[in-house]
Amino acid sequence: MARVTAEKALETRTGLLEAAKQVLLDSGYAGLTTRAVSGVVGAPMSQIQYHFGSKEGMILALYEYMDGQLLERQNAMFSDASLKISQQWDLACDYLDDDLASGYVRVLHELTAAGWSSPDIGRVVSDGLAGWQGLLTQVARRAQQTFGTIGPFEPEDIAALVGSAFIGAEAFLLLGLEDRKVPLRRALRRFGDVIRLAEGQTRPDQAEGK
Repeated sequence: MARVTAEKALETRTGLLEAAKQVLLDSGYAGLTTRAVSGVVGAPMSQIQYHFGSKEGMILALYEYMDGQLLERQNAMFSDASLKISQQWDLACDYLDDDLASGYVRVLHELTAAGWSSPDIGRVVSDGLAGWQGLLTQVARRAQQTFGTIGPFEPEDIAALVGSAFIGAEAFLLLGLEDRKVPLRRALRRFGDVIRLAEGQTRPDQAEGK
């Protein structure tokens, strides 16, 4: 009986989070209210109070709900030793389109903006992005082992630049800049070609038998 009750509670909570995501996508952060969410899912507002405590609690739970799914996917990709770095880059570009379609990118950027005035929201979003940067840094260290040192850049520098490139591309895509001849997706894809060129080259120290 307790298990059935717990499963029902989880189902209700997930339904509320999916409804919150839909309202956020349709109406933006300003239109995300507990009343709107309860109307979408057909549940009393007391359910939102019970599961999340407040609108802000619901928003924080929504971000953690979506970000947890993405980090799990990223972890699986980056830990797959059968994939070359160029293949991982290609997948990251595929995931960008998936995340735009799912609404995650819009949710992330809406909550990033909300985090500028809400320390609690800002902290949660910052923690999520820091986790992603940690994964990128691991990949950059592996790239350094494969290709050698890249100029003055440390792995953390490369991860910061890659993360900024994707976040910036997301923001530009949301604003429709690709429709104004800014080739965001093409530029990211072509960087994968640069990685492929590097993978096909012999490192100087190997060529010299060092």
